[in-house]
Amino acid sequence: MAIETLATVEDAGRKSLAEIAYESVRDRLLTLDIKPGDLLNDDQLAKELGIGRTPVREALKRLELDRLVVTYPRRGTFATRVEVTDLAFISEIRVQLEPVAAARAARVATPAHRDRLRRIVREVEAFDLKAATVVETLKLDASVHQGIYAAAANPHLEDVLIRYDNLATRIWCMVLDRLPNLEHHVHEHVDLLQAVIDGDEDKAAELARVHVSGFEQAVREALFAA
Repeated sequence: MAIETLATVEDAGRKSLAEIAYESVRDRLLTLDIKPGDLLNDDQLAKELGIGRTPVREALKRLELDRLVVTYPRRGTFATRVEVTDLAFISEIRVQLEPVAAARAARVATPAHRDRLRRIVREVEAFDLKAATVVETLKLDASVHQGIYAAAANPHLEDVLIRYDNLATRIWCMVLDRLPNLEHHVHEHVDLLQAVIDGDEDKAAELARVHVSGFEQAVREALFAA
């Protein structure tokens, strides 16, 4: 079965089977193709991915560290549930660390990283939200944030932020069709990216803070309006 994912298409030979399984299952969790509370059957997943059960089990262990799945003895592995309180907890962390990453990226990004961010700016500016699928929208959002994390050149900070950005994405997917200013949310990335490219640490940090705070507020309003 073909599965559309957020992962960038790369030469499969560059990745282990466990990495391929991890990215495929992660993306299905993020886009709620696998819904909160669903049981994950490693045998079925292995068949869908066309690989053995061992890499799938390795992927599920990694996803448990990411807090995307939870395993109960003698019951199995389930997609973690999404609670409203999770939004506040996740945002509390992101509103502190996203500005740190943006400021650091503005300060230390290499010419190659700045070129990559310029390419992402062009992608955001050309993005047709009305014609895009959910996966395409989320892939663009992930490319913005992960481009900044990579440019910040702190692997520990990058690891933490990717994990919490993934958790935020799951919540975002729950209300994606109810967000009134989704186009603004997507396109406000341009100013943030440009501040990083220009090396403006203070502006990059402030725009990152505003972006995360605005995300929380919009999602909260959508959740309580449902």
